[in-house]
Amino acid sequence: MQDSHSWQRDALFAQPLDQVASFSFDEQVVRVFPDMIQRSVPGYSQIVGMIGVIAQKYAQKNTYIYDLGCSLGAATLATCQHLPAQDYQWVAVDNAPAMVASCRQTLAQHCPQHPVEVLEADIQTLTLQPASVVILNFTLQFIAPPARATLLENLAQALVPGGVLILSEKVHFADEQASWQPLMYDLHHDFKRANGYSDLEISQKRSALEDVLHTDTLSTHTQRLYQAGFSQAGVWFQYLNFASLLAIK
Repeated sequence: MQDSHSWQRDALFAQPLDQVASFSFDEQVVRVFPDMIQRSVPGYSQIVGMIGVIAQKYAQKNTYIYDLGCSLGAATLATCQHLPAQDYQWVAVDNAPAMVASCRQTLAQHCPQHPVEVLEADIQTLTLQPASVVILNFTLQFIAPPARATLLENLAQALVPGGVLILSEKVHFADEQASWQPLMYDLHHDFKRANGYSDLEISQKRSALEDVLHTDTLSTHTQRLYQAGFSQAGVWFQYLNFASLLAIK
C-alpha cells in the first residue's frame, strides 16, 4: 500500500514532551501509521497476510465481511486479494475520521472492483448484517473492558453458522506466569529498539497508551469467546506478547 500515500517515518515521540497526551488516531498518526505498526507490533505483516488466507477458507457467498477498527484497511485489502468481488459485501469501520478518509483512498486504489463500504462509526452500536468473516485486528484492546463481552456477543449473533471471528490483540500474562510478563515486556522493548526506536520514544509512547489500551490474558480472551457463543476458539499465532485468535461460530 505504500504507493497510495507518502508514508512518513514514525518520529511522533522522538522529542521530549512536556506532557504526553493520550494516544489518538489523528492525522499525525495516520501519516506514520504503516511505519509505526510495522516497527511496533511483532508479526503484524504475518497476521494480516494470514487473515486473507483464513477469509478464503471460511467466507461464505452472499454474506458480509467486516473489518472493525479497520485503520488504513490492511486486513480488508488482504481479504479482497483472496476473494472474488462478486460473491461478498465488505464493510470496513473505524471511528477516527482521519483513518476513514485515508482508508477509503487506499481501498479505492488497490481493490476498486470490490464492493467495499468504509464507515466512520462506533463498532459498539453498529447494526450488523449476516456475516461469515469478522475481523478485530488490534481493536478490542481499545474498547472499555466492561463492554467487550457484549460486543463479542453481538458479533457472534451476526455470524452465520461456520463463520469466523479473527481477533488480534496485545496480551499480558497471568499471575502464575509472573516472571514471564516482564520478560515479554522487555523483549518487546528490545524489538522496538532493534527497529530504531529510542528509549525516550518507547517510554513516551507507553505513557500515551496507558489510559486507552487495556490488555487481557489469552485465557480471558478464550473464555469470553466461548461465553459469547462460539463453538471453537484458540490461538493460531503468537509473537512475544502479541497474539491472534480464531473463533468459529
